[in-house]
Amino acid sequence: MATGRLGVEETLEALNAALGPGGPVWFKETRARHLRVRDFLAPRRALQARFGDAQVPERVVHAVAGLQGPGVAPVLRCAPTPAGLALQLQRPAVFECVLRAVAAYAAPAASATGGPLVLLHCPSLRAELCALRLSQLRAVLVADHLARALHVRGVSVSLVPAVQDPHMSTFLQQLRVDWPAASERIPTDALRCRALAELTSAGDRGALPPDVLGSVCLKELVKGRGRTAGYDPNLDSCLVTEDLLSTLAELQAAAQHWPEDGSQDLAAAPNAATESCMVVHVVSYEEEFQQQKLDLLWWKLDDRAPLRQKHLVCGPVKTAGVPSTLTAPEYYELRHAQVCKASALKHSKDLAQDPAWKETFRVLSAATIKFEMLSKAPQSQLLLALADSFSTKGTKSGTFVMYNCARLATLFEGYKRSVEQGLYPTFPPVCSLDFSLLREEVSAPPSSCVHRRLQLALPAAFSPQGEWLLIFNSVLPFPELLSQTAALDGTAPGLHVPARTEMVCKFLVQLSMDFSSYYNRVHILAEPRPHLFGQMFARLQLLRAVREVLHTGLAMLGLPPLTYI
Repeated sequence: MATGRLGVEETLEALNAALGPGGPVWFKETRARHLRVRDFLAPRRALQARFGDAQVPERVVHAVAGLQGPGVAPVLRCAPTPAGLALQLQRPAVFECVLRAVAAYAAPAASATGGPLVLLHCPSLRAELCALRLSQLRAVLVADHLARALHVRGVSVSLVPAVQDPHMSTFLQQLRVDWPAASERIPTDALRCRALAELTSAGDRGALPPDVLGSVCLKELVKGRGRTAGYDPNLDSCLVTEDLLSTLAELQAAAQHWPEDGSQDLAAAPNAATESCMVVHVVSYEEEFQQQKLDLLWWKLDDRAPLRQKHLVCGPVKTAGVPSTLTAPEYYELRHAQVCKASALKHSKDLAQDPAWKETFRVLSAATIKFEMLSKAPQSQLLLALADSFSTKGTKSGTFVMYNCARLATLFEGYKRSVEQGLYPTFPPVCSLDFSLLREEVSAPPSSCVHRRLQLALPAAFSPQGEWLLIFNSVLPFPELLSQTAALDGTAPGLHVPARTEMVCKFLVQLSMDFSSYYNRVHILAEPRPHLFGQMFARLQLLRAVREVLHTGLAMLGLPPLTYI
């Protein structure tokens, strides 16, 4: 029996090591039709490249079949097939290992300790709310989600800018964006003195706008110090304004003081900010050129500016069905109205004035927008279809995820009421559950060829139709997904840094689809007969794990779980 938390990455590493020297070959299956016969596959062509036309040596097959180690899932069998080397896990043992330690699978695979301090800068938050573009809103949501992912991994994060406009703060609260608000502006005297010493066009003041101090040449910074990769070759100079100095002063203060950890005050160590801090500017594609100027100006005016400044550039947002000039507040109002209308049609009454439902509609509106904005890689273009054809059950939407979250809440509330009525016993200790009872009848007719093949491929009465799909595709790999979402490679060359902020939304949608299919097909709460309780409790424990993963994923998006919809 495996001990400790099982991991997909650890299992894949051990499988590849068992094949001997060479690159990775094995991959994890995810599709239900493949999971009926195997869990991992080493493709035939990859094996031929490794071993030539000869068959995989028997000793290698035996080594794979007997695989053990920390985090490695227990193996049932490994055998050559026409598709390649197929491996199936000891599924009841995996169920037992995972479901006896559910909380361990709702946390990252490894916390980041001793890593860089990350300063997340989102210049879109300096825009006026009434003029906030959809591409800027996308950058704000990406920055907020990335901050949450980094916090979960234990990374120290500072957020800039602090929001000055109270209307912007209110709007962010509606969207469940957790961002600091400003209490006062940071003095810019030191930066102004340094800037005045660097100005190249301060002589003719009459030719400059009133708010411009002068121009600073940046060309030598673009060409020197190895910073040419990714910077626009047309960068020449930068007009220095009071607003620009205020922005730099806030960045400078954030890089040197980390208020969430009282032990870290980098102002006392002149080189600490330069060496330990990584700045990630999360910008819309329209803002990148100006942000490149700001990067270089910071290096020009501040000897302690962090050496690592990276750009996470969010692609454009296009709309269909509405004017292209739609602002972020108008987008929110449109989605909120559609949520209220769809719910009124579903419940056959207007619930918009009910205080409890008002809050539910706000959460659903925020969920709809976040899943739309975050379900694609941030660097790619995003197309929003905003026509009035909104549905609370569209399987790709945030409302669908929230709907299934509410179904889980209803399920466990139903069990609780039945216990209070004396129909079911209280939930037994998890260590006493029999997870070999987690099996589901195959949906194909008994006479079909598919059914006969499955009977040969899997242990009797066991099928991965529902339970295995949920545990293997959702609960087991979730810690690695959390780690990958927060992965930022600050050591890679070049200006731009990729991020995988689309992973959580896609994961939650797929989890909701798998759970919905299972829930519609399987009667979880059994009849109140003692001989049925064992399987019911095993299934409830599985769905507890699903609920824990779902709630953790929603928290990564700043969304509270709903109990009704």
